[in-house]
Amino acid sequence: MILHIDMDAFFASIEQAINPRLKGKPLIVGSRPDKMHTVVCAASYQAKALGICSGMNSREAFSICPQLQFVTADQSKYIWTSEQIHDMLKIYGFRLNYASIDEFRMDILNHPQPTALAEDIRQRIHSRFNITASVGIAGNCLLAKLASKLNKPNGIAIMDDSNLEPILARAPVDKLCGIGKSTNILLRSLGLETCLDLYLKSPQFMQRHLGKAGLNLYAGLHSSESFQEEPLEDNQPKSIGHSYTFPRASKNPGFIKAWIRLLSEMVAARLRQKSLESSCVALWLNSPEKGNFSAQKTFSRATNDGYEIYLKTLKIMAKMSLQTPKIRALGVSCQSLSKAEYPPLLIEEKRREDLIQALDRINERFGEHTVFPAVISLSRKMQ
Repeated sequence: MILHIDMDAFFASIEQAINPRLKGKPLIVGSRPDKMHTVVCAASYQAKALGICSGMNSREAFSICPQLQFVTADQSKYIWTSEQIHDMLKIYGFRLNYASIDEFRMDILNHPQPTALAEDIRQRIHSRFNITASVGIAGNCLLAKLASKLNKPNGIAIMDDSNLEPILARAPVDKLCGIGKSTNILLRSLGLETCLDLYLKSPQFMQRHLGKAGLNLYAGLHSSESFQEEPLEDNQPKSIGHSYTFPRASKNPGFIKAWIRLLSEMVAARLRQKSLESSCVALWLNSPEKGNFSAQKTFSRATNDGYEIYLKTLKIMAKMSLQTPKIRALGVSCQSLSKAEYPPLLIEEKRREDLIQALDRINERFGEHTVFPAVISLSRKMQ
């Protein structure tokens, strides 16, 4: 059996736990400090009851509820709390991993009292962090995640052979993880409106209408296999970098920055291939006039976004306080590597992540740098 723990309105609940005056009030957490020019990245259940939801423009949210409370997102708080909850769950001794920053999966095997175990976990979380969680229990990860949504907030639901089909018959098909808007429209056009309609279809039907994704969905619904703990990699690199030597030295700042951007993108692509991110960026320059000089800087947030790495290198350059000499060679490297465990937390970051993933897929299919930032073209034209 899989026990899926889903924190209730995680970001908003943390803010309400920290600040008692926000308790019980409609609250939104915004991606940016300007409360009238941001996007709702999280809403308390009091705000959700008014029709305010994640992804909504904050101006629209305030038009619904002028008395809405507003807090700027603080990712460090949410990550810290998530890690503390994960550490706390380890005491139960079962295999455990992250489903996301606010969701955890636990393989409880054939535990004789799964509901009592879920209740104990909920009480421990509430007692220590003053926030609530909903727990779903089922035979596999996909169904356990679905079960965790059934009695939100602060509830428990168990799905087994005795109630599986009745529960699936009441659950709309878009309640399943992985069913987005377009897939939902397609499924409904095929007459599949509930999770039970989907559950009863054959793998051949799923493949014919949804391709490989359909087979994966079928496997997810019918699998009885538990998850595996993520393996530790002993051969994780200490750093990842790229360098380049120009045919002749150049003092053209546009040309030099274009090459830094290209190298940043190359480093970032390798980080993403290995599911790593970096919090320390280093820049190395070679000048016929001044020889080698380099600097590095550690940042509070790790990244594997080429543009973010590029911006960090520009900050390093700005602090070198050197008159720009002619540059013959340069290099960008990333250190302090760690596994990219969390998906993007904020709306703008999620959109950026979706864009980067789309570009990675294009470049993997059609060749490296099929699509690239326009500024990189300057590296081929200016010297």
